[in-house]
Amino acid sequence: MGFYQLKKEQIIKRSPEEIWDFISDPMNLQIITPPTMGFSITSDLESNKMYPGMIISYKVTPLLGIPMTWVTEITHVEDKKYFVDEQRIGPYKMWHHEHILEEHPEGTRMIDIISYQPPFGFLGTAANMLIIKGKLQQIFDYRFHKIEELFN
Repeated sequence: MGFYQLKKEQIIKRSPEEIWDFISDPMNLQIITPPTMGFSITSDLESNKMYPGMIISYKVTPLLGIPMTWVTEITHVEDKKYFVDEQRIGPYKMWHHEHILEEHPEGTRMIDIISYQPPFGFLGTAANMLIIKGKLQQIFDYRFHKIEELFN
């Protein structure tokens, strides 16, 4: 059973505080998610800022237009530095996503570290090689360009 990791880094010419205000608001996820994903938040959010224990449910259509529910929990938050979301219900056997902000001479270094394991053992490993890895790369490439468009 394969366990995989994707890491993306980006330098943004804005302060960590400004970037934090954007990325820590769950409603902004829709802005930085490709329209082809059919992403929408379905939970009633009590806060526009992420906090430990926050549960967020979404509808997404990641493959072949098939809608699915995805539920994540925000497990760790350090204000203006990082937060972690972990899948509770969704397409992966395991999903752990670290969102990290660091000061940088040009503004902010934003780092995404996604650790994941597809379901279905060997079939999941094959699906990762054929579909999942490329799809995740596309999603995070889209995010990179959207952040560039919004902040640089």
